[in-house]
Amino acid sequence: MKTPSVIFHFIFIVTAILNFSCTKQPKRESTPIYGKESTVQSVIVEYTFAIHPLHNSRRYFEVYQPLVDYINQHTKEFSVRLEASKDYAHFEEKLKNRKFQFAIPNPYQSIQSLQYGYTIFGKMGDDERFRGIIVVRKDSHIRSIEDLRGEVISFPSATALAAAMMPKYFLKTNGLDVEKDAKCLYVGSQESSIMNVYFGKTKAGCTWPPPWESFLKDHPEVDSALTIQWQTEPLINNGLVVRNDVPEQHCKIFFDILFQLHTHREGKEILKRINLSRFVPMLQKEYTARVNTFLIKYKNLFGSLPAMGGKK
Repeated sequence: MKTPSVIFHFIFIVTAILNFSCTKQPKRESTPIYGKESTVQSVIVEYTFAIHPLHNSRRYFEVYQPLVDYINQHTKEFSVRLEASKDYAHFEEKLKNRKFQFAIPNPYQSIQSLQYGYTIFGKMGDDERFRGIIVVRKDSHIRSIEDLRGEVISFPSATALAAAMMPKYFLKTNGLDVEKDAKCLYVGSQESSIMNVYFGKTKAGCTWPPPWESFLKDHPEVDSALTIQWQTEPLINNGLVVRNDVPEQHCKIFFDILFQLHTHREGKEILKRINLSRFVPMLQKEYTARVNTFLIKYKNLFGSLPAMGGKK
């Protein structure tokens, strides 16, 4: 028969072993808790990409969504989402509030974006197509610039460089100050500027070649009724800008994809939708110098530049 001391010693050893095994055993996986949101956070960041309002929303996504899809198919580091704006004012407010990581503003908006923390890294090609055009009805009496005196002229926005600022400059240097000698009607989009002429609400409307050509493909009745009466000299095409907090390696991936599109069949098909031959890299200093040459002349002629965001 075992003595109490032996029994006590045995119990002590067993207890110590049990305590040791409890404290040293590997941690078990906790029972998963299912909720409305995943507890696993994605490491893929999503960037917003936007183009100033060249088209209505339906056409906008038809033209640019294939580009965004292609970018997303060729990068694992981030994804891109295309965002539309209903008019120039809303696009410019978003740009001022840094809502976009990547964007294609017009040249005036590109210059203005620098003060909001963006950098210009390139542009659309085909500079010869970045020009203002002034359209009228074929059956109207408008044949000379003087015929526009006292009439209403439609523009997408006061900040539309090719479709407003350049035509205004052209008309004033040819004897018609549209802000004094005519009435300016800002209608929010390129299509609206064209259709206001078609329906006779304005005697002339201003736009620029890519949206004009795209619109006529879908609306042959407009093509038969309207004609280009005047066009301006070309400038430099829309800029490519990036917000200054996007990592450099992500910028390089994005840039390389855009600048190589014209070198392969799939990319050429995407560019064809945009009505563009290629995207072109360009230093910010060179881009701003070329745009500012026109802006200085415009400001000297009119006294000021138009305010961004639809403000007077």
